[in-house]
Amino acid sequence: MPITRRRVLGLLAGAGALVGAPSLWMSYMKTYDGPVSDHFDGLTFFDPDGSPPKSLREVLRWQFSGKRRRATWPDWAPSPHADTPPARVDGDKVRLSFVGHASWLIQAGGLNILVDPVWSERVSPVAFAGPKRHNDPGIAFEKLPKIDVVLVSHGHYDHLDIATLSRLTKNFNPRVVTPLGNDVTMRSTDPTIKAEAFDWHDRVELGEGVAVHLVPTRHWTARGLFDRNKALWASFVLETPAGKIYVVCDSGYGDGRHFRRVAEKHGRLRLAILPIGAYEPRWFMRDQHMNPEDAVKALADCGAEQALGHHHFTFQLTDEAIDAPAKALVEALDAAKIPQERFVAMMPGQVVEI
Repeated sequence: MPITRRRVLGLLAGAGALVGAPSLWMSYMKTYDGPVSDHFDGLTFFDPDGSPPKSLREVLRWQFSGKRRRATWPDWAPSPHADTPPARVDGDKVRLSFVGHASWLIQAGGLNILVDPVWSERVSPVAFAGPKRHNDPGIAFEKLPKIDVVLVSHGHYDHLDIATLSRLTKNFNPRVVTPLGNDVTMRSTDPTIKAEAFDWHDRVELGEGVAVHLVPTRHWTARGLFDRNKALWASFVLETPAGKIYVVCDSGYGDGRHFRRVAEKHGRLRLAILPIGAYEPRWFMRDQHMNPEDAVKALADCGAEQALGHHHFTFQLTDEAIDAPAKALVEALDAAKIPQERFVAMMPGQVVEI
C-alpha cells in the first residue's frame, strides 16, 4: 500500500487515539498548572513506577514496518446484546451495563454513573480518519437514564470524547470527575461541561453512599503535539452498597505493583473491570496495555472476587484480531487454573448485577 499523505494522517490519528501520538495539525492547547508533587514536576505528570510513552519514531516504526502483521477486522461486527437500563437501581444492588470499549453505565445507590463514555463514530482528533466503530453502543444514547456522574480516566481519544461529554451535558448536566488537567481539556472546548479535577488518592463523595477514589495506573496521556503528560491519568475504586468496584480503563501490567497496592489500600474488592485488548505488537504495547495473560495476573494481584474484561472488540486500535482477546483470556484462565466464570470478556449490551 503506498504511503500517501492521507494515510499518514489517518494512521497518526489512529495512533493518537491509542497512545497520544502527536497530532501534527493541532495547535497549542491549554494545560494544567499546579503545585509540584511526587508525580508532577511543575510541567508534566509522571509515574515513578511506570514507563515513559513511546516516541513518534517508534510509532512510525510500528505503523510502517514491513514486518507488521495487522489482522483484518470485519467492517461490522454487531453484538448480540442490547440493553435498556432502568431509571434507577436502589438498595444494596449494583447493575453494570457494558456500552463498549471502555464505556460503562454503573447504577448504584440510586445514582447513574457513566465511565469513559464514547458514543461517537470515531475515536480520533479528526472526523475523516482514525479508528471507527465496528458495532453500536450497547445502550442507545436515547435509552440512557438520567446521568448523574461521569468518570473520565484520561485524555486519550478513546476515553475522553468531547462530543459525547457535550451531548451528556446538554441532556443531563452531570458532574464530571476526572484526574487533574483533563478538566482544562474539556472546558477549553465546551465550558458548560461540569468538570471537577482530582489527584491520585483523592476520595470524592458522589452521594447516596457512593464514593470514588482515584488511584494510580500504569499509563499516560496526550491529545496533541504539546500536551504529552500535561494531564493526569487514573483508575477508579468505587465504593457502592454492594462492595468496592475497581475500574481500570487503561493500564500496562509492569510488575503488578499498581494492582497489589490497590488491594493493600482498599481491601476486599467485589469486582474488577480490567482491560484485555489493544495489546499487539507486544514490543510497543507492553508498557501501556495489558494482554489477557497480564489481566489474569492483575486479577490475582488485586484479589477481586470477580472480573469483567473490556477495552476490546469495538475499535481496532492495534494489530490483534477482533476475537483474539476473548480467546486468549480463556487460555490464560485455564493456564492459571482460574474458573472461567470468575473473569468474563464482555460484549456491548451485556449486563451484570451484583
